[in-house]
Amino acid sequence: MAFLLCNLNLSLLPISKSRVKHKPFHPTFSSPKPISQFSLLFTSVQRKSSTAQVAQVNTPLSTQDKQNQHQKDEFYLNLGLAVRTLREDMPLIFIKDLNYDIYRDDVTFMDPLNTFSGIEKYKLIFWALRFHGKILFREIGLDVYRIWQPSENVILIRWNLRGVPRVPWEAKGEFQGTSRYKLDRNGKIYEHKVDNLAFNFPQKMIKPVSVLDLVTACPASPNPTFLWGPLDSNSSSWLEFYEAVKHTLDQEQQLLLPQDGLATCS
Repeated sequence: MAFLLCNLNLSLLPISKSRVKHKPFHPTFSSPKPISQFSLLFTSVQRKSSTAQVAQVNTPLSTQDKQNQHQKDEFYLNLGLAVRTLREDMPLIFIKDLNYDIYRDDVTFMDPLNTFSGIEKYKLIFWALRFHGKILFREIGLDVYRIWQPSENVILIRWNLRGVPRVPWEAKGEFQGTSRYKLDRNGKIYEHKVDNLAFNFPQKMIKPVSVLDLVTACPASPNPTFLWGPLDSNSSSWLEFYEAVKHTLDQEQQLLLPQDGLATCS
């Protein structure tokens, strides 16, 4: 019996050896490591080549795109600065001077009757408003109702000017209108148009002696107002105010020379 078991074990040895011989070959076919490294290498080469091709295609347009993007960024930066500055400056135009950094040197100011060009005249307008406002009114101020953009390069402000004249026969009055600011492609204001003006005085104060069509309606405005009733220029401090500012601009050559004297009055 022992002899048979010994022979049986010896007969099984070749089979076990053959199985052991085949086992080391199976991991070589089942292991994915060499294949995965090759795949990653091939994929990275493909991505690098495709990225290089895209870069070669976009290289001629990159300079122009950067310039256009820089111009857009500058426009929106100056636009935001202009809106913020106008919101801060407008309610204080009778207290302090404006920030003129948001305007071009050739800025144009327009109202229904007159047009003035140049930053120096523009500065003179607001100096005259402060100077004559203090002379003709005990109290004067401006309220901003709304600031919005009807288009990308336009800023529109709806405002109400209120004041108490120094003369005893006039009650408190209001002067309403809109200011339309146009911006160039760099975001600088090159035009300021005062539009859609209306005098709102108590009707008992209006003496229809003569008609002065100082302002007219503007139907194109989103919030149209109107000039109701005839006005007597001798009874209205508001009209005297306008005429005084206009006279100051007509005499600009004489007033611009002594600039130190003007600064003390602001």
